[in-house]
Amino acid sequence: MSIKVGDKLPDATFMEMTSDGPQPRTTADVFSGKTIALFAVPGAFTPTCSARHLPGFIDKADEFKGKGVDEIVCTSVNDVFVMGAWGKSASAGETVRMLADGNGAFASAVGLELDGTGFGMGKRSQRYSMLVKDGVVAELNVEQGPEFKVSSADYLLGQL
Repeated sequence: MSIKVGDKLPDATFMEMTSDGPQPRTTADVFSGKTIALFAVPGAFTPTCSARHLPGFIDKADEFKGKGVDEIVCTSVNDVFVMGAWGKSASAGETVRMLADGNGAFASAVGLELDGTGFGMGKRSQRYSMLVKDGVVAELNVEQGPEFKVSSADYLLGQL
């Protein structure tokens, strides 16, 4: 069963690349007391994710901040080194926080896993966006199949 609006995010631990190397970050560390625009992608460096999804949130970062969003967070079922490299190559910098869900624990806990084994990708995350306020889901936009519509930066901005 998938998480829904009004639900509290489950406890999970991400990994984040820092100047001191990989560091664990719990959902409490990331979401408590803040308004977060979170988006998830099936894979770093994949075509739609790299060409449209991540760049959209980077480009619209100031608009999100202007509407009360404290941080923008991207997560994917990739290891911390891949997420760090993807963020660097996309010039995400401090604009979008790149959190690795390497074992898919968060994707599984929120019920938004994607079975990509038919494409040789294993278990991944579905493509979605959500607005999270103090750890509680305020908006949730899950894509149907391979679409890229409701999880975009523009769509989430329209909900603020």
